[in-house]
Amino acid sequence: MSRIRLNQEYRNKIANRMRVHIEAEDTQEKEKFFQCRESFKALQDKTWELAKVCVERQYPKEDVKMAHYLQDKYPNVNTIAKDSCFHFGYMGKPEEKDEDDKYITKHFDFRLNGDIDGVDRQDELDGYRPSSRDFGYAYFRDELKAQDQCNPDITIEMENKDSNPHWTKYQDANDKYLGSASGRNNLTSYSAEWDNNYELDLIGREYCRDRQIAVAREEFAVFTFWQQAKGQLIMAHYKWIKSVLNQMKEIKMGLKGYKYLDEAIELCTELGLNVKEDEVIRCNSTGLVIYNPKNLAERIKGMKNKNVSRADKIKERLLYEKNAQSQVVN
Repeated sequence: MSRIRLNQEYRNKIANRMRVHIEAEDTQEKEKFFQCRESFKALQDKTWELAKVCVERQYPKEDVKMAHYLQDKYPNVNTIAKDSCFHFGYMGKPEEKDEDDKYITKHFDFRLNGDIDGVDRQDELDGYRPSSRDFGYAYFRDELKAQDQCNPDITIEMENKDSNPHWTKYQDANDKYLGSASGRNNLTSYSAEWDNNYELDLIGREYCRDRQIAVAREEFAVFTFWQQAKGQLIMAHYKWIKSVLNQMKEIKMGLKGYKYLDEAIELCTELGLNVKEDEVIRCNSTGLVIYNPKNLAERIKGMKNKNVSRADKIKERLLYEKNAQSQVVN
């Protein structure tokens, strides 16, 4: 039986299948992402309760009620505004570590597409520049991934690339599905539900910058911890998908150098993916994923930070020491 030549269609099928396979693997990066995501909502709700206490301390409910009354009574009064972001601050003390004798303040945004940092949306996290969209893409990744027209990993896949139609297509689809495509005042779906859960009536102009709210140092630390957790979720998503993309880059480079389908099947087998030739031949181009001989397979395996039990680590260490001793003897 003659060997089947590996064409671009077959390469694409295998690469697509391998992407699914790699994402399904239990790795340290994936576990970190899941941990950050699953613990975040409870932390946000707890931090929001503290925010309500701080805001209501600054703007007592009785005063807000009176302001509502005056605003309803007089058409020229416009003093109440709903908000989800606040400038919290406290007076620093020189005797405290890393503090100056000045007012320390920061912006904290509880919205789904709210600022990641209180200063600038383009602040760097470990060298990666997240946008305000990235938190929603990370938190609702499973929901977006289930939609054929969406891609929650698009920002990561387009890292260091100029804006292009492919990027815009998926970004617009993601924003539309999450309900933020029409701007803050026309939210729907997940964005509307999220933001509506984190709104308070405040007295003053509509810009939160004009409302500095004093908090205790300990309260400020709680808000900072929550904000850091938001950034950590974004980075956990980035690092997991970046590890997947790095493996896929090696795989695609390897596939280009192979002439026959059975070589690709061998690579799939080495990487734990069970793929048969007839599967590749009969499936459409979105069906499958990866291949390449043992040397490439070993390189890719080495890129995976898989979770290893303590017992397995001990076993690996004993085997290593045994092999090392035998080499000395020989």
